[in-house]
Amino acid sequence: MAGDDRSVTSDVRRLGDTLGEVLSTHEPPAAFAAVENARTAAIDYRRGDAGDHSAVRAAVEETPPSERESLARAFTAYFELVNVAEDRERVRQLRERSRDGPAPGGVADAIGALADALDADDLADVLESVEVTPTFTAHPTEARRKTVKSLLGRVADVLEDVDERQLTAAEREREEARLAAAVEALWTARHVRTRRPEPLDEARDVHHYLAGTVFDGVPALYDAVERALDDAYDDPPAVPELLSFRSWAGSDRDGNPYVTVDTTSEVLARQRALVVERYDEALADVEDALAVDGARVADADLPSPPPGSTAGDRHPDEPFRRAVAGMRERLDRVGGVRAGEYGDADAFRADLGRVEDALRANGLDRLADVHVVPLRRQAATFGFHLAALDLRDHADNHTEAVSEALAAQGVDYAGMTEAERQRVLTDAIDRDAPVVDVEVERDAYGETTTRVLRRFAALADWQAEYGEDAIDAYAVSMTEEPSHVLEVLFLADQAGVVALPDHSGIDVVPLLETESALSGARDFLTALFENDAYRAALDARDGVQEVMLGYSDSTKENGFLASNWRLNDAQRRLAEITDEHDVDLRLFHGRGGSVSRGGGPTDDALRALPPETATGPVKFTQQGETIAEHYATRGLAERTLEQVVGAQVQAVGAAASDAAVRPRDAWVEGAAAMADAARDEYRDLLETEGFVAYYEQATPIDVVETLHLGSRPASRTGERTVEDLRAIPWVFSWTQARCIVPGWYGFGTGVDAAPVETEALGELYESWPFFRSVVDRAAHALARTELGVAAEYADLADDDLRERFFPRLEAEYERSVEAVLAITGRDALVEREWFAENLARRNPYVDPLNHLQVELLEEARQSGETPAAVDRALRLTVKGIAAGMRTTG
Repeated sequence: MAGDDRSVTSDVRRLGDTLGEVLSTHEPPAAFAAVENARTAAIDYRRGDAGDHSAVRAAVEETPPSERESLARAFTAYFELVNVAEDRERVRQLRERSRDGPAPGGVADAIGALADALDADDLADVLESVEVTPTFTAHPTEARRKTVKSLLGRVADVLEDVDERQLTAAEREREEARLAAAVEALWTARHVRTRRPEPLDEARDVHHYLAGTVFDGVPALYDAVERALDDAYDDPPAVPELLSFRSWAGSDRDGNPYVTVDTTSEVLARQRALVVERYDEALADVEDALAVDGARVADADLPSPPPGSTAGDRHPDEPFRRAVAGMRERLDRVGGVRAGEYGDADAFRADLGRVEDALRANGLDRLADVHVVPLRRQAATFGFHLAALDLRDHADNHTEAVSEALAAQGVDYAGMTEAERQRVLTDAIDRDAPVVDVEVERDAYGETTTRVLRRFAALADWQAEYGEDAIDAYAVSMTEEPSHVLEVLFLADQAGVVALPDHSGIDVVPLLETESALSGARDFLTALFENDAYRAALDARDGVQEVMLGYSDSTKENGFLASNWRLNDAQRRLAEITDEHDVDLRLFHGRGGSVSRGGGPTDDALRALPPETATGPVKFTQQGETIAEHYATRGLAERTLEQVVGAQVQAVGAAASDAAVRPRDAWVEGAAAMADAARDEYRDLLETEGFVAYYEQATPIDVVETLHLGSRPASRTGERTVEDLRAIPWVFSWTQARCIVPGWYGFGTGVDAAPVETEALGELYESWPFFRSVVDRAAHALARTELGVAAEYADLADDDLRERFFPRLEAEYERSVEAVLAITGRDALVEREWFAENLARRNPYVDPLNHLQVELLEEARQSGETPAAVDRALRLTVKGIAAGMRTTG
């Protein structure tokens, strides 16, 4: 635990030793022996000392039933601790790389790369256009309980203290004791949820990061941008607002009946209270720091205290302190009934600006830079809402609500054609008086209609209470027709949120996620842009059309390669369509955490987007375990924000300077041919008779569905079909079985169908960022696949199903591996030292969990019922494998 010569290896060894000591203290010798037997057998296999998994399997099978839960708990806890150590190593490496200047891959690199092509004025235009909006969702991909995360945070605190402090011998002993206590608490805690989290639980989890590490990390981003500009330009441009945050937690109703109007109301109130509290904490520090004697200050235009303030009594001769104390009193009254509160965040920012200006007017620039500017940046980013909420619901629910509400007025909307629906909705929006009353009695309509109408009535109240900026976007899932967008605009109009032509209080955001929606985007958007009512709404929203792309469901429907190509092609076509109609496009990328759901490094993904779409604004989802991965500590949060903003600045700057790589016609034709062949192979697999049964038997989907990961049900209707199953459990279950079909299946077949030689594909890999990104992400999914382990899961399936499907998966895996190696010219799927070390550190310890999971699944399925002890152990194996692979999928 010494502060010098620290490494992830030494941290993992120390944490593993501590876990072993705790295990031997709290569990019987048989449990400790079972863990050691499985661990050593797995290490022997991975070192090549054993030819197959038989010794690992035997060690697991020989574990007494009474100790299987301890076996699962031991490896699960180990991986939780390893993840903490690896996070600490990332921060340690960032600090090391930043010792002599900015770490590579951030805003300094982006701005430095653009400085030769763009002068200061041109770069100022680029910066003014950039708006990066991470959107935190409540999608259920986080397998850990909040309690477990809190306990792991204690471990992280110890590692941080040891890293960043020079400890005495006594202090080192105390840190050792703290570490042992934290690991002991982790071991004795309940790791598996006994109830499904509620939407407010999910919102609190998102708020933990937004009001914590994200809030704290924002000033560092702007500092980095300013330093990079100072280094690159003699007369650097000012730094505009580059970043904002949004959230779906507590407002996403798609498939989640537990998200109600009351839920959203509580989330909005909580977010305001949290961010105001953070501002007050910051102002308390400012108040302490600005102890400037009034005798040394020239006349300054400082904020006045509110009525009834006591600030003057506390600081009669210290004008800055008096002003800041008054600001704190105004903050304290936000949301209350006392006069003198800040009416909105703009008023708060204006007062911060007045304090800053007064400090500078008196030559106190350092005080302004250190104490006021960071808070002003935070206020500009988080407002009084912390993160703006996006509402979301399924298109069918809006159609049902509009149909039922209009039927009560004698209008047969349900029986109309699409063209007729558009005309009726447009006419209703154009009317001055409302057609339907959204303030409905609970029993006036069916459940769906009542829920939808109450939401729109509440939307007007939310905007009146919290400001329009707090909740001003509405995503429509499974958008297929123009009427799906117009229905939302109509309902917002009926609620008074929209009053055309002068005002529209929401962006209506079509979510395109199916093959038909993506291919029909031109006709769909053209119909909207040529609709008078909708065009007026666009004009009232500064001419910006936001379009969301659903990566997860698109991949589930089309397969990895075809989905990536179709989404890329759709983005280029969306840019063309909006450009033709003089509309500004803002793309919202609904990316999941894993490769199989559009994931991968966000900064790489931004650089790989079509240059036509690099107009400045971009939104993307952050969900599940990726939130913890990117924002667990302030250092990680700062790095994440630097990377994504830097990537977007670089992409927009490259497009502006005409330096972006634009695909040639031959590249496009080749990609389309590969995508078609890959999709045909993928769809043929899914549609082959018996595949769903094989999937049910060869993966732990039955366990995944009962894990209580999130408040949302695992399937849309409760039926077991690939179409009905949500993308998250679909990928999660394949990932658990170490056969990451959604991340590579069809890739090899697609490459074989390419109309060019492999050598040409290698040149394409080097030249086209999009293609390179796709190949690299497929490589990662292939590298994380373990067919030897997957074969154990395949043995759980009926013999005829196994013989029909597993050889087919094996063959496509081999084709895909060969394709990656041929295209990249590499000897290994991923030639990154850290990735190889990561796999080497994890694989020997994941193997026993996989074998234990297979054994428990077989036992539970044969008996037809799952005893409580088996159920607990099974759930622990799922958590442990997710922690070990550092992804649920």
